[in-house]
Amino acid sequence: MRGTRDVQRRSQLLSAGEHVEAAGERFRQAARRGALHELDSRDFTVPNLAPGDVVRWAYDNGMVNSKDGRIVYEQILGASPDERCPLCGHGMVRTLDHFLPKRMFPALCVDPLNLVPACADCNHVKGDRLPADAETTPLHPYLDRIDQESWLDARVTHSSPVWLDFFVSPAPGWTDVLIERTRHHFTLFGLARLFAVQANRTVNNIRCQLAALLEAGGKDMVRAYLTDEAETRLADRPNGWEGVTYRALAADDVFCSGAFNS
Repeated sequence: MRGTRDVQRRSQLLSAGEHVEAAGERFRQAARRGALHELDSRDFTVPNLAPGDVVRWAYDNGMVNSKDGRIVYEQILGASPDERCPLCGHGMVRTLDHFLPKRMFPALCVDPLNLVPACADCNHVKGDRLPADAETTPLHPYLDRIDQESWLDARVTHSSPVWLDFFVSPAPGWTDVLIERTRHHFTLFGLARLFAVQANRTVNNIRCQLAALLEAGGKDMVRAYLTDEAETRLADRPNGWEGVTYRALAADDVFCSGAFNS
């Protein structure tokens, strides 16, 4: 009996192919319009199949746990350069996140555009949230290609220890919606704190080197070192926290004068 049910489900999934393709096209059109928040999950079910069955058979069994499907899964998982999570720009990719939740949008459960490589933390934070409006739609790493422009910035806070405050500095020409979406994404994934913690570790790691440079050539030598490090990193990743850290430190005269010893 189980074999019979398996054949029936397989037949139902295969017969829904055109419906699934149409759902994917609606998804893409909405994404191009910046209107993913307007999609009705009722339009993304699969005829004659419960959402849980679609996810179980198409995604869990068909992609994650099958030999041929797993090849596709691994290809999507490995699409992010350096295995770096594209949602936070820092964590290591561990899983695939469904940009629109698979249990609410089962017709998109194996759509490549709806499958985003992610670290475990970002996948957990995002969960099954649905955007309430355009401004609360997280950035999609395949569709919202904003890293050609510089938008991440930081300032030095002279506390003990020194702390960097990271924030969104919108690029010229950005729309109000894109600005709010970027800020929402920044807040949702806790990027200000994530980057600040990493920046603080960086300062700790280079403190002895900075002290030696300060003694040998004063604050100008410290600044030159920090500037070189910033330019090297920002050339590769214009909005990477590492490059932004070095740039902010180089721009702070008090830090270059020895505040790193605090």
